[in-house]
Amino acid sequence: MACGSCGTTENGVPRGCNSNGNCGTGTCGSGSEKLAVFDWLSNMTLPSGQERFNIYEVRFKNGRKHFYKNVDNLSISMGDVVAVEGNPGHDIGTVSLAGELVKVQMKKRKIGFDSEEVKKIYRKATQKDIDVWQQARAREEETQRRGREILGRLGLQMKLSDVEFQGDGNKATFYYTADSRVDFRQLIRDLASAFSIRVEMRQVGARQEAARLGGVGSCGRELCCSTWLTDFRKVTTAAARYQQLSLNPLKLAGQCGKLKCCLNFELDVYLDALKPFPKQDVVLKTEKGDAVFVKMDIFKKHLWYTYKDESFKWYKLTLDQVLEIIALNKKGNSSVALEEYESEIEVDVKVNFEDAVGQDSLTRFDTPKRKKRRRNNNKNKKAVVSVETQTAKQTKSKQKNKSKNQPKSKEQQSKRKRRNFRGNKNKSSRNENGSQKD
Repeated sequence: MACGSCGTTENGVPRGCNSNGNCGTGTCGSGSEKLAVFDWLSNMTLPSGQERFNIYEVRFKNGRKHFYKNVDNLSISMGDVVAVEGNPGHDIGTVSLAGELVKVQMKKRKIGFDSEEVKKIYRKATQKDIDVWQQARAREEETQRRGREILGRLGLQMKLSDVEFQGDGNKATFYYTADSRVDFRQLIRDLASAFSIRVEMRQVGARQEAARLGGVGSCGRELCCSTWLTDFRKVTTAAARYQQLSLNPLKLAGQCGKLKCCLNFELDVYLDALKPFPKQDVVLKTEKGDAVFVKMDIFKKHLWYTYKDESFKWYKLTLDQVLEIIALNKKGNSSVALEEYESEIEVDVKVNFEDAVGQDSLTRFDTPKRKKRRRNNNKNKKAVVSVETQTAKQTKSKQKNKSKNQPKSKEQQSKRKRRNFRGNKNKSSRNENGSQKD
């Protein structure tokens, strides 16, 4: 999507304004950062006699944002690179928001206009400031690698997740995670002597670490904490229980090792849907015996119950039927057996769609492949060969019998008679010779 300053081509593709993604209405193209704000008041003029709000929101590495006051009334707009007050020295950042929307963000974070957290904007960054800033950013990866080597040599139980240099290159903030309290006084000395900089250690939680590093979740999309999620609310296993999810930590945990933040996204919908449902510890009293709860389908409003004495058989009931049985039990009456209630439920007819295109089934790879056994295969092959040989012999014998029984032509019959006549004649001559000798 293009802004008004760069326009679009004939095909609707952004033409670009050569500002590396920074434009007057937010960010576009390759310069998009986490939590970019669209200034929908940029085209509106202020009422007469009202001065422009002189506090700006400045963005730093990994979406870190702070508020700074424009004391010298510099002409600053969104996307400008500015040099701001640091502790000590100065830092370099990009203006992410200006105007009246900054008031809304400050009220949201509960920061006063005269707070000590609001520091000064020194100037617009010069080319020299930007060069020093880029050189400092280029040192971060090597500093992190060597910092981890120092951690391993000292044997501290902590994990160094990220390093952020200040804009002037005189200070570096090391972000780490640790399960318990760590004495890193010796670590600070070693880091300061190794890199000749001021060192600041800042501990972050597992969720904040995942937000800074980023990644792809099990859903196939980027992590919510690294793209748009700003506040990390507490996630408990009760959210999974309300949604009828199995309490499997491998499936419920995210890349940070904590429960997934998305478990809270649909929790309100499930809580509203569960309001008419009875409690799971309610026992249904019937003529056949007491029935206890097994499971439920929230959105289809189906519940499964079983008898205490016959727990092998589950009975499917609707929500209205269960409420009817509970109302009878409150009056002191027992309902009919669950089998009769189950027989009243109408079964939905499944619609089978034919494959008109002729494509393969999408579930053809879901069935597991059977392992082939060599011995059984050899036996089967031998059996098949023996059967084939037997059938071949039988067919040959049948063909011979058929050829014998088939009627012959006249020429063949005459030839056969001649052969028989010659054979009888030879036999008679042999018999005569034998009688003369006697």
